[in-house]
Amino acid sequence: MKNQEPKSPALPEPHPEVRKGIARFLEHLRGERHASVHTLRAYRNELTRFGEYLGPEIRWKDIDHVLLRGFLSSLHSQGLSKVSVARALAALRSMYKWLAREGVVQQNPAKLVSSPKLPKKLPRVPTMEEMNGLLNSDLPEAAAFPERDRAIFELLYGCGLRNSELVGIELNDIEETNGVILVRGKGKKQRYVPLEGAAEEALRTYRPARQKVLLETKKITRRLFINQRGGPLTSRSVGRIVKQIAVAKGLPPDIHPHTLRHAFGTHMLSEGADLRAIQELLGHERLSTTQKYTQLSISHIMEVYDKTHPRAK
Repeated sequence: MKNQEPKSPALPEPHPEVRKGIARFLEHLRGERHASVHTLRAYRNELTRFGEYLGPEIRWKDIDHVLLRGFLSSLHSQGLSKVSVARALAALRSMYKWLAREGVVQQNPAKLVSSPKLPKKLPRVPTMEEMNGLLNSDLPEAAAFPERDRAIFELLYGCGLRNSELVGIELNDIEETNGVILVRGKGKKQRYVPLEGAAEEALRTYRPARQKVLLETKKITRRLFINQRGGPLTSRSVGRIVKQIAVAKGLPPDIHPHTLRHAFGTHMLSEGADLRAIQELLGHERLSTTQKYTQLSISHIMEVYDKTHPRAK
C-alpha cells in the first residue's frame, strides 16, 4: 500500500453568527448590488480568510479595530502585497457598513483601521498620435476578423466602453436614427453614448460581415460582437484581440481594453472636454473617479515639458 501524503488540517469554521453574516452580505452583493462574478469571487476569498482567522469562538461583538489590524498583519506576514492587504480591508469596510445598516453590529471597527500606503501608479496611456496611427491604417495580419476587430477598437476608444459593456451590446441597443448606443454598465446602470464618425462607420462595415458568419455557421444571437464560430464574443477574447493587434502595430505589450478607455478619458480632457461630460460618457458614479484623468493629463504635460522646454533641462 502506497504511503499517502498527510492532509493539511482543515481550518476552523468561524462562529455560525459570523458565517451567516458573511453569507448574507455576499448574497446582498449578488442580488441587490448586482456585483460582477469577479467582484463576488474577490470578496468571498477575502472574507473567507477573515472568518478562518477569527475561528469558532469569536462573535461580532468581540471584534474590534485591534483584532482587524491583527488580521491584516497576518496577511502581510503570509507574503501578501500591500495591494492585497488594502483589498482585504476594503472588503471588510464594505461588509461592516452593510452589517451596521442591517442592525447586525452597532459599530464599524474597520473605520479605525487605516489603509496601507500604496505607491501612486498612473496607467500608461497611448498618445493621440499612437491611437490615430493604429486606427487610420490597415489592421495587421494578426486581425483574424478585420471588420469586427476594427469595430472593437473604435468602440472601446471612441466611446470609452468597458470590456464587459462592449461584449454585452445587443443589436437592439444600437439606435442609429438617434446616433447613440444603449450601454449597460456596472450594477445594471444604463447610459447612452454617442455613435458617430469612425465608430459608426466601423459598425456599418462590420454588420454585413457579422451576418455572413451567422449564415455560414447557422447560428442566431442578439449579441453584436461574435466570434468566427458565430457565438458571442467573450471579454477574454476581446483582451486577446486588443493586445495582439496593438503589439503588432508597435504599441507596448501591457495594453488591454481598459487602456483604450483610459485613453478616451485622457484625450477628451486634453482636447478641452468638461469633466462632468466625461463622467457621464464613462458612466462613473463619482466625479472623483473621473478626476484621475486630470492626473493623467497633467502627468503627460509634465513629461512633454521635461523633454522639450529648454529651461527644464
